[in-house]
Amino acid sequence: MKVSLITAVGENLEIGKNNDLLWRLPRDMRFFTETTMGHCVIMGRKNWDSIPLKYRPLKGRTNIVVSRKKDLQIEGGEVVRSIEDGIELARTIGDDNVYIIGGGQIYALALKNNLVDSMCITWVHKKFDADTFFPSFDLKKWNLDTEEHFESDEKNPFSFTIAKYSKK
Repeated sequence: MKVSLITAVGENLEIGKNNDLLWRLPRDMRFFTETTMGHCVIMGRKNWDSIPLKYRPLKGRTNIVVSRKKDLQIEGGEVVRSIEDGIELARTIGDDNVYIIGGGQIYALALKNNLVDSMCITWVHKKFDADTFFPSFDLKKWNLDTEEHFESDEKNPFSFTIAKYSKK
């Protein structure tokens, strides 16, 4: 089973503020949906809370929420105590590619504990005011597999690049 991480970051690795996204990029959201559809997605409880109610749980995916709260129950989601427990649950379900979808603490733990085989990073070409960041990482430890650039347009206010990496 492959463990992938998927995120979108600003030029300073910004990913959020006040438990919300920093931008609205429909093309990137479509990429996220198409990439994760049919798979397990692992997220932290704060990330779960940040998903608007009308989209929660993320449809067509097994939503796995990491929380230290022992009595937490989430309608439409499976609660686990660690990312590793989430990966094991995905393995039990039979998923061949589980996606870690945030937030900042979950990304940091996944990278620190060497749990990630591949990354899909949308690089948004702008700096943002943020309070949540993607962890710094050594890009030299990753192979760039594909890269696709998108210019800003009437629906996507910022240009961005979607890059896919695999661990060396």
